[in-house]
Amino acid sequence: MGDFVQLRRNRNASGLARDLRSFLPTTREEMEARGWDQLDVLIVNGDAYVDHPAFGGALIGRFLEARGYRVGMIAQPRWDSPDDVLRMGAPRLFVGITAGNLDSMLNKLTAQKKVRSEDQYSPGGRTGARPNRATIVYSNLVRQAMPGVPIVIGGIEASLRRIAHYDYWSDKVRRSILLDAKADLLIFGMGERPVWEVADRLRDGKRIEEIRDVRGTAYVLGKGEWEELPKSRYTRDGKVLFLPGYEDVEGTGDESKRAFAEMSRAFQHETNPGNGRRMVQPHGVQAVYYNPPAEPLDTALMDELYDLPFARRAHWSYEEPIPAFETVKHSIVTMRGCFGGCTFCSITEHEGRVIQWRSSDSILREVRALRRMDGFRGVISDVGGPTANMYAMKCKDEAIERSCRRLSCVHPGVCENLVTDHAPLVDLLRKVRKEKGIKKVFVASGVRYDLAERSPEFVEELARHHTGGQLSVAPEHVDEDVLDKMKKPGAESYEKFADMFACASESAGKDQHLVPYYISGHPGSTLQSMIALATYLKKRGIRPRQVQDFIPTPMSMATAMYWTGLDPFTREPVYTAKDLRDKRKQKALLLYWDPQHHDLAREALIEAGRRDLIGADARALVPPAHGKGSLSIHAKKRAAGGPRPQGRVGRRGGGVPRPGAPR
Repeated sequence: MGDFVQLRRNRNASGLARDLRSFLPTTREEMEARGWDQLDVLIVNGDAYVDHPAFGGALIGRFLEARGYRVGMIAQPRWDSPDDVLRMGAPRLFVGITAGNLDSMLNKLTAQKKVRSEDQYSPGGRTGARPNRATIVYSNLVRQAMPGVPIVIGGIEASLRRIAHYDYWSDKVRRSILLDAKADLLIFGMGERPVWEVADRLRDGKRIEEIRDVRGTAYVLGKGEWEELPKSRYTRDGKVLFLPGYEDVEGTGDESKRAFAEMSRAFQHETNPGNGRRMVQPHGVQAVYYNPPAEPLDTALMDELYDLPFARRAHWSYEEPIPAFETVKHSIVTMRGCFGGCTFCSITEHEGRVIQWRSSDSILREVRALRRMDGFRGVISDVGGPTANMYAMKCKDEAIERSCRRLSCVHPGVCENLVTDHAPLVDLLRKVRKEKGIKKVFVASGVRYDLAERSPEFVEELARHHTGGQLSVAPEHVDEDVLDKMKKPGAESYEKFADMFACASESAGKDQHLVPYYISGHPGSTLQSMIALATYLKKRGIRPRQVQDFIPTPMSMATAMYWTGLDPFTREPVYTAKDLRDKRKQKALLLYWDPQHHDLAREALIEAGRRDLIGADARALVPPAHGKGSLSIHAKKRAAGGPRPQGRVGRRGGGVPRPGAPR
């Protein structure tokens, strides 16, 4: 702890002076500078402390501070001793724990289960600054350090592991994280409303054990508390939906896999705040009780949230930059939530399907705040959110929205009740780029092309004013069966948008290209379907520079398919490549143009009975390993150690996506 405090006695590497009052306190010295002798709430955060609204710990901390609470932040504490978490003393109300902006295991390991070389949420990108399963470790550390102080866990790791879930890293089903963390309460989803209500009740003298009806929270019931609860059969009968228990879903047999699929399916249908039921999931003699999801924020509260006095930089104590902050520091979040329902993505499970958006006035105030930041040169790197073009979109009728149990508003087709008007977004973008001192405004969040194709005006604006040569889109695949498992639109929708964007770029006099994302190894994807995608890409001159190898993240429906071999929606079998080498072969096919992947691609083609695609002719995907048409030894050496050949980027693809681009 002495080294930690000494670090704060000097300027950091960027020359920023010690500033004891502009951030949430991180030390006793900073508390005393505010005249505080005790915190009300302490936040323990797995990420470095960046006081910016793109970082969840800071967002919740500032939100509570604005409501009169004394909030402190301990970022990336040591976990081999309780001393670090005790440096500001025990808080009066509770300790809030988050693993950070990413699940700690996803942050550490790749799809091939290799340790990542960088942690973008740590100073200098250094690894090892947080423990594996950080929520559990921090919670048990705080319990040891502060006996009797309530512990509330939240953030994306807790949110997506709140039910029994498949864990890719250990290749087994784990219990609800609430039980392993031994916390008093779990807040799931975007936590502003729940954490506010919990803090108010504790302030008013309630004990944590008495707080059992806050929406967006879960807690543990002991033996004798849950067995006789009335079980629900209907949507609004005031009873409780019982999910298949942990013991029913943890096994590797067919019966357990079917139970896991049923659990996943049932859970998905309870994510709408308007009609979601209370749920219980037994775990041995205990059970976890889930209240309905919290109500989404309205525009006024969203505006208030983003108007809070963020310092908009990393804490002054850090000697090195935080890579994730460098990516987003000149970007603006306009909305949250996603109604796409893509099965491989967990945004919906965490942020919800209801789009919540800020007013244009609030966004313009943030633009003006950006202008005052050191290093800002008039370029806004992104105006968007989980998806670039869902801003201000909603159901045409609130009553329909609250009663709807559909899992995607755009699959298998766009719902007739969805208002897809892009005019509010077009108007907002025009206002932002007219602001004084703004030279360029990019849209770098992924564009939902099946919505964009409905608005030629938006596509024109996008191509003319908001694309810097390349635009991110996510067609993911071309095989109809795989796209159906993903809940993504067919390839013809992407083709239509690609033509619209190409025409709009040509009209604007710009040479611009789409940067398509593709996923290999997704449930339903066979070698044959990957070969179909690879030949599609080659035919169109698309050379993907980055392919996402499917990672089964907790709670997503694609993860349920991966683990069970069943589609939870249809209950039909689904093929999934599970062996790591099989996953690499699928990825190699999409990187057909890169000699480093030719050996694996050839192996995949031979296994699939497609030797006809190995050769020197234009139709072939990869050259032969030896003989006529094979690469020269010089080309092989260049591929192994030298710069990769860039090739020509086709009209509809290529390029490297920006770091941290939302999927």
